[in-house]
Amino acid sequence: MSKKVLVLGEVRDGELRNVSFEAVAAAKEISSGGEIVAVLCGEGLNEAGKALIHYGADRVVLAEHSLLSTYSTDGYVQALLQVIEQEKPEGLVLGHTALGKDLSPRLAARLKSGLISDVTSLEQAGENVVFTRPIYSGKAFEKKVITDGLVFVTIRPNNIPSLEIDESRSGEVAALAVDVKDLRTVVKDVVRKASTGVDLSEAKIIVAGGRGVKSQDGFKPLQELADVLGAAVGASRGACDADYCDYSLQIGQTGKVVTPDLYIACGISGAIQHLAGMSNSKVIVAINKDPEASIFSVADYGIVGDLFEVVPLLTEEFKNVLVKS
Repeated sequence: MSKKVLVLGEVRDGELRNVSFEAVAAAKEISSGGEIVAVLCGEGLNEAGKALIHYGADRVVLAEHSLLSTYSTDGYVQALLQVIEQEKPEGLVLGHTALGKDLSPRLAARLKSGLISDVTSLEQAGENVVFTRPIYSGKAFEKKVITDGLVFVTIRPNNIPSLEIDESRSGEVAALAVDVKDLRTVVKDVVRKASTGVDLSEAKIIVAGGRGVKSQDGFKPLQELADVLGAAVGASRGACDADYCDYSLQIGQTGKVVTPDLYIACGISGAIQHLAGMSNSKVIVAINKDPEASIFSVADYGIVGDLFEVVPLLTEEFKNVLVKS
């Protein structure tokens, strides 16, 4: 049975995040041929709306209000509830991002709906869709099916491939003036401490450092390798606690959960809290002086050696390989 599915597109600094396109792909699977309606909150997002059409959305609703230009929980909840009331969808898909994790339970409570969070894959099973999500810090997976009511899910970035872009696709991109009022908090300014460059949560390649980097300067060779590979730099909690880097780079159970195509762990011992945030990476390369380090138990490739000797060699070799290609 076909369903109308609503997808929330996420915009950062005027650009759509990749998880928005992945959410459209997930919605296609859930809809079984039904209509995919994307929603964008803010102002001046017409071009972003067209991009969502090119990636598979059938229509786009622009929920416009000056108070939605910067994310706030109250503002987005009010706007989305008005869009949901207008569209009356049978499905709702958000990214399992900082925004999605904050917003989805509040929407579910107001809609009196169930919610399956952090979905990493989905597959058709007759008339139902089976959703897979990790539990127990990624040590096991559970499968869930929604048999009644709103199909409401959040998807983990970098797990569900987006559809191929088709710039010949066309669809309606219509503005909807929403009523946003009585906000308990108003964002006056946003100060980002995160490093510029590739978004850690959506990066295809990540170079991460642990206590083994020894200092803030110890991250310099990791950054050089990341620059060559077009990668993001991350860190273990130990490195953040030691003040080697900012907590915005933390990967793990109490940091960001990432699933890149390639994860290079440098000087990271492999504490269970860190493994919970990166063990589902497609390929893991570990560099550590200790051959008994726990990180090697999850690594696809292991290099026993001093990261300050190994990483520069890798950087030079990748430079040579990429130049030839």
